[in-house]
Amino acid sequence: MTRTPLTELDEVQLLDTTLRDGEQMPGVSLSPGEKVDVARELDAAGVHLVEAGSACTSEGEREAIRRVADEGLDATVTSFARGVKQDVDHALDCGVDGVNLVVPASDKHVETKVGSTRDEVVETTVELVEYAKDHGLWVEVLGEDGSRADLDYLERLLGSGLDAGADRICYCDTVGAADPERTAAVVSRLADLGPTSLHTHDDLGFGLANVHAGLKAGADTVHGTVLGVGERAGNVALEEVAVALDRSYDVDTVELSRLYRLCRTVSEATGVALPPNKAVCGANAFAHESGIHTDGTLKDGTMYEPYPPETVGRERRLVLGKHAGRAGVKAALAEHDVAVDDDELREVVARVKELGERGKRVTDADLLAVADDVRGRERERHVELVDLSASSGGNLPTASVRLRVGDEERVASGTGAGPVDAGLEAVRAALAGDGGDERGDGEGAESDGVAFELDSYHVDAITGGTDAVVTVEVDLSRGDRSVSVSASDADITRASVVGMVDGLDRLLAAEADAADAEPGAVADD
Repeated sequence: MTRTPLTELDEVQLLDTTLRDGEQMPGVSLSPGEKVDVARELDAAGVHLVEAGSACTSEGEREAIRRVADEGLDATVTSFARGVKQDVDHALDCGVDGVNLVVPASDKHVETKVGSTRDEVVETTVELVEYAKDHGLWVEVLGEDGSRADLDYLERLLGSGLDAGADRICYCDTVGAADPERTAAVVSRLADLGPTSLHTHDDLGFGLANVHAGLKAGADTVHGTVLGVGERAGNVALEEVAVALDRSYDVDTVELSRLYRLCRTVSEATGVALPPNKAVCGANAFAHESGIHTDGTLKDGTMYEPYPPETVGRERRLVLGKHAGRAGVKAALAEHDVAVDDDELREVVARVKELGERGKRVTDADLLAVADDVRGRERERHVELVDLSASSGGNLPTASVRLRVGDEERVASGTGAGPVDAGLEAVRAALAGDGGDERGDGEGAESDGVAFELDSYHVDAITGGTDAVVTVEVDLSRGDRSVSVSASDADITRASVVGMVDGLDRLLAAEADAADAEPGAVADD
């Protein structure tokens, strides 16, 4: 593709504010440990600046910021600070490298929000920048609601910050109200003053477009959050900025291959699910169901993808449903080392389409069951759930399971954060053959038993009414093999455990088939 240069820069720096602006998303509250986990992943991906939080919030927040600051990250660690001296002092107490000093820019914020005047805000900004710099802090001055501010005043305000010693200034579209044309007009003026950052929100869907307009106008740093988490419609998504700049403009930001892992980490910490149609990290970003698309993708990976999934740490998925074709079904069977002749393939495709017509997601387990039936093979169970009991009463949810593993029955118990988690630990303990995991964390279950990873778990559908049936979908992996399974039950714990056990059974069956096909092969457990 012919590319129009966006910027003269070879690299654009990213400032991640997931731990501050992202945490302002309703329902999101990160513990100190979760903040550290996310900060480590951000640093591993090469994010240049990490805003660890807002030190003025509480002592608990300050402790979380201290822990991030003490990690020894390569990234510059900062704290949000309002235009008051106490906020800078709180940031200093946390041991951060710098502050993101936010001062009111629009008259709405200057007069109505803080009850001040333009001259007073400029004077206070100069004093605080000088104070922060005197104490060895890196300083960025952000004009809050800058996209709706009088441009002459915004230029005066942020220019005074640079004159006082600030390292950079930031254009803030605080409420996501600006369009790319307004962004370009404002940033072109600010960039003439000194190093300029962009802080955009997505209320009008212009978050990424405004980033591009701002970079083209002379900015060199972008604020963003992983997954675009944040208040209202959220911030611009850091992972989308990184991929778009790399693929469309050959501009470096971070280590792209770490992006999916980073998104998963933030999703788990915040409880914000990955939307299936989300760029970079969505389940469907590299998934193909249509027979025409699948056939084309198998012939040439670039046929229906703008970049290889490996670029961001992903793998391509062939999804089966009513649009499936022969090429896709054959490839999906081959992934599980299942070979069929033309007549069998024709029948398998017909049955897969029939399942899809019913609105059902066709999992790996469904496909393999269909293939077994078409080939007239009776399924030999390697692991089977015989009995399950679970309790969430009291302070410690527990579960116990009885599994049939080969010709042997095993009973084990486990504890966890909830009954589903406890059920998983009980399964791990039973497969380890130790009768129970006293710690409830599953550690040690893999060394003596059957190692496996629960890659994803989600509730797919729930019927209405007091007799609701829940469908749980799980993705499991063992070594380089993976499998997707769904299970339905009125009890979410039972559906979850049945799904996990069925998935493990499929993985072990595949290994057994592979061992039979290779004389002398020995199972790894």
